[in-house]
Amino acid sequence: MTQKHYGPADKPTRVLIVDDHPVVREGLIAMIATQPDLSVCGEASEADEAYAMIRATEPSVVIVDLALRKGHGLELIKRLSVAESSAKVLVVSAYEEQLFAERALSAGAHGYINKQKLQVEIIDGIRAVLRGELYVSIETAQRLLEQTISGKGRRRGPEDLSDRELQIFELIGQGKSTRLIARQLHLSIHTIESHRENIRAKLNLASGVELVQHAVQWVLEKRF
Repeated sequence: MTQKHYGPADKPTRVLIVDDHPVVREGLIAMIATQPDLSVCGEASEADEAYAMIRATEPSVVIVDLALRKGHGLELIKRLSVAESSAKVLVVSAYEEQLFAERALSAGAHGYINKQKLQVEIIDGIRAVLRGELYVSIETAQRLLEQTISGKGRRRGPEDLSDRELQIFELIGQGKSTRLIARQLHLSIHTIESHRENIRAKLNLASGVELVQHAVQWVLEKRF
């Protein structure tokens, strides 16, 4: 496990970084170090170790990637929300904002930054969530407003799947079989099959074959 503790930061605002890529963590540490009123109090690459460190160090801000080495960022955010942690959560992820920002906010996050904009937005994002503000892109804010005003009178897409369904949909798109998905998620084959049927119905797909094709296309579009 990747777990490092830093010296106490009595005066500066404590920030904890949760990301499975050492290079990203190092970059975030370097950017935060340029701010005299901010201090990194720890870093982690997995959900469980991150949760333990948050309880031990009591940071004011937790920067969380959604894709972790073990566990998932969304589950960590939900866990913190249930635990009534006072830490503000700022998601920094390569995942598509249009699809995942709303999920992160619903789970309890206070902001979402795409990693492509990390260098120019991270400090502003940290300061915004510390002020109690919601930090998202203009496009996401506009979409949230439009949905509030007009509702979701549109064709349903992957963004309408539950977190678990979306996770399974992505694994299907990666070419993994039902048996392999069940083993990876520690669920029964029957449970995965039920999720597959629910996904197919929600997306209005005619067959399992069409589900696979749709999932593969979605995964490929995410990569390019």
